[in-house]
Amino acid sequence: MAEVVLTFFFLMIILGATDKRAPAGFAPIAIGLGLTLIHLIGIPVTNLSVNPARSTGPAVVVAIFSGEMWAVMQLWLFWGAPILGAFLAGVAYPQIADE
Repeated sequence: MAEVVLTFFFLMIILGATDKRAPAGFAPIAIGLGLTLIHLIGIPVTNLSVNPARSTGPAVVVAIFSGEMWAVMQLWLFWGAPILGAFLAGVAYPQIADE
């Protein structure tokens, strides 16, 4: 649940910061600080990545070098949760932003 909620908020930050009504030039600051905060909250909870590729690389390396598949078997969560969170943000943002 943490992956879904934190990815949702991260995408809301991105969508809000890059909206045509937002001040130009400040999007990188908002996105960077938002990502930092989300990682500070999420890493202790679920080793949050918010980026499926960031989870896939280490899982494959663990599988190759240790022969253990536990990391690969957890990838469904690190792919599914961010996709669901992003989808929910994509649906919610236009409703909130009155677009």
